[in-house]
Parts: sequence; structure tokens; C-alpha cells
Amino acid sequence: MAENVALDTVDLAILRALQNDARISNKDLAAKVNVAASTCLERVRSLQRRGVLVGFHAEADPAALGRPLQAYIAVRVRPHNRDVVEPFIRFALDLPETLALSHIAGPDDFLVHVAVRDAAHLQRLILDGFTSRREVAHLQTQLIFDHVKKWDITVP
Repeated sequence: MAENVALDTVDLAILRALQNDARISNKDLAAKVNVAASTCLERVRSLQRRGVLVGFHAEADPAALGRPLQAYIAVRVRPHNRDVVEPFIRFALDLPETLALSHIAGPDDFLVHVAVRDAAHLQRLILDGFTSRREVAHLQTQLIFDHVKKWDITVP
């Protein structure tokens, strides 16, 4: 993970442009940020090497893939130690329903974002998947009515 990397105005302009359209060609990106194409390509590569740009992604709509119902499952595991946490993370990430997993502070240990076909699918996932694990001490499920992602991180 990159920590407080020094970025100049060209780097910031490149980041803004890529966050707006990650599929932009290098030629168009260079024109947009007012540098030569070769300079732009090297700047993008430098941002990747320094850990500022960590990926370019294609996102699929879970509803279009037959999983329109999304939920957050807050999970508390016991004991909360590395021997329990690491296998739980692997388990949750291996589930096809899992979209994302966060290891969090507070009364719960994990927040698992899932997408399922319907309420019955969610119930089976919880009862047959999560609660069947010995380390799971508590679950709380919250249905998601709407999910909007903010793709850009505001850069100065």
C-alpha cells in the first residue's frame, strides 16, 4: 500500500481523467493532460509502480447476472485471532455470493457484501454457510435497497 506519495499537477490530472474514464486511450489521455504520449505512458506506469493506481476494472451488475438482492452481513467471530480470522476470510471470499469483505473495528469483526437471487437464497447462505462455522458467534444482516459506488477519490 502506498503511503502519502508526492504527486504533481500532471499526476493529479492523469488520476482525475482515469477515474472518469479508465478506458481512455493513452493518446487521448496525453492530450487531455497536455503532455506527450510517451510522457503520459511513463507517468501512468510510475503511478502504478508507486502504488497510486492499483487497478483498472470492469464491473458487472449482479442483477444482470441473476443476483438482484444485495445485503451486508456483519459477522462476529470468536476467538478473534489470526488462526480464526485468516480461514474465515478465505471461506467468505470463496463464496460466489461475496462481492466484498471488510475486516472492521467495533462490535463486529467483518462486513461481508453479498449478492443473491432472492430472500430464500440469502437465508440458505446464512444458515448453511455462515452459521454452520464454529467461529461465527453473531450475525446481523442488512438488506441493501440501493448501492451506488463513488469511483473517484477526490484529488487536490
